[in-house]
Amino acid sequence: MSPSLKLGLGLLAVLALSAVSLFIGVSDVSLASLLSSADEDRPMQVLLISRVPRTVALILAGSGLAVCGLIMQMLARNRFVEPSTAGTVESASLGLLVVTLLAPGWPLFAKMLVAAVFALAGTALFMRLLAAVPLRSPYMVPLVGIMLGGVIGSLTNFVAYRYDLLQTLGAWTMGDFSGILRGRYELLWLSAGLTIAAWFAADQFTLAGLGEAFTTNLGLNYRRVLSLGLCIVAMATAVIVVTAGAIPFLGLIVPNLVSALMGDNMRRSIPWIALMGAGLVLASDIVGRLIRFPYEIPIGTVFGVAGSLVFLWLLLGRRRHFD
Repeated sequence: MSPSLKLGLGLLAVLALSAVSLFIGVSDVSLASLLSSADEDRPMQVLLISRVPRTVALILAGSGLAVCGLIMQMLARNRFVEPSTAGTVESASLGLLVVTLLAPGWPLFAKMLVAAVFALAGTALFMRLLAAVPLRSPYMVPLVGIMLGGVIGSLTNFVAYRYDLLQTLGAWTMGDFSGILRGRYELLWLSAGLTIAAWFAADQFTLAGLGEAFTTNLGLNYRRVLSLGLCIVAMATAVIVVTAGAIPFLGLIVPNLVSALMGDNMRRSIPWIALMGAGLVLASDIVGRLIRFPYEIPIGTVFGVAGSLVFLWLLLGRRRHFD
């Protein structure tokens, strides 16, 4: 089977999951109800105002976070790094909290920019720590990121507690798409643009993953490529956190699975990673909506449980390989 045919089948699978997502929910939205003229077109309104925006948001967030994980793994040269294990998500949450306290009336786009600046600073600090700390084991890299995220998260929780914003902070950081409506998700299209930008710069990121000396010898500016990658990760993470919250382990699992199947060619892998990220997020959201129907379990909880198990499997598998 040719690669293009396989990619087409993957796209069909994502479209099938998208179709299922459109017709799951408390409100009766079915083909029969959409074709009927009763209820003053209420099913059509629910479909256009809630279901379609939610499904599109799931696809954009899943593909964006998965590609962000790949970029971070390339730049950090470690397979266990992604925005939720490098302090990026926690830094974006801190930025969102700060702007909420100091300028609550700012528009959502301005809040996203502040969150992106904080996310960029947190990710840059993580990369600086990696350069300063002697890393004798590949498992030290995610541990450094988790510790950094823990410190930033503790500071964020303390500030939120002082100003009685813990519940609001929890709503921001928990990946939950139940509140996505038309007019409240459009910022996620920025993450789609950033994903496309990552595909165009894929060859540069691949070279940067081979080290500064190798990249410089080939005539590329390593610092510029690194800054470009960190900016893409920070912006995409901030957009997703501000709009729908964080989805843990997604950017770690998807690149590892695709790499095991296709190798480390980043330009060839990005479409697959975007499709798999979107598909896993759609599937997790469908499961969360069906387990306790008509109630919903946030996608951050569903994927957090499944993702942690896959993360342990990857970790133990890599350890046996190294041993």
